[in-house]
Amino acid sequence: MDTAIRDSGGRLDKVSKLIIEQLQEDGRRSYAAIARTIGLSEAATRQRVQKLIDEGVIQIVAVTDAEAIGFHRMALLGIKVEGDIHAVADKLVALEAAEYVVLTAGQFDLLVELMCEDDDHLLHTINESVRTIPGVRSTEAFVYLKVAKENYQWGTR
Repeated sequence: MDTAIRDSGGRLDKVSKLIIEQLQEDGRRSYAAIARTIGLSEAATRQRVQKLIDEGVIQIVAVTDAEAIGFHRMALLGIKVEGDIHAVADKLVALEAAEYVVLTAGQFDLLVELMCEDDDHLLHTINESVRTIPGVRSTEAFVYLKVAKENYQWGTR
C-alpha cells in the first residue's frame, strides 16, 4: 500500500493535502468518511494520516476558545534583546502564558503571544516573568481588543 505523503519535489502531495483539509474541517472525522471523500481505502487513509503525524506534518488537537475557558486578555509582546536571543527565547518558551514565541527580523528580536486571565495577570507576566529575564532590553505590548479572524485552515492550497 502506498503511504507516500510527498511528491517527487518533497512537497506534500495532493492526496495528503486533501486529507489535511478534511481534518481541518473536523478533526474527529472518521477515516472511513475521509476515505470516501478523497477516493482512497480506509486502510490507506489511516496509514497516510499516521505518517503525517509521525513526520510532524500535522497534530490532531482540540482548539479552545480562550475566553470561554477564562483567558480574557491576549497580547502580542515585542521584545528587544541584548546578547543571546536563543537564551531569552528558551526562557520565554517556559512561560505558561506564552502561546507562541517567534524569533524575528525587524524592530523586535522576539514576538511572544501571551494569553492571560485578565489585565493583572498580563501585567504580572510582563513585569515579573518577562522583564526579569537576563538579556531582555525592552518590551512593547500590543493588547488584543478583539480577534477579527482566527483560522487554522492553511497550508493545503
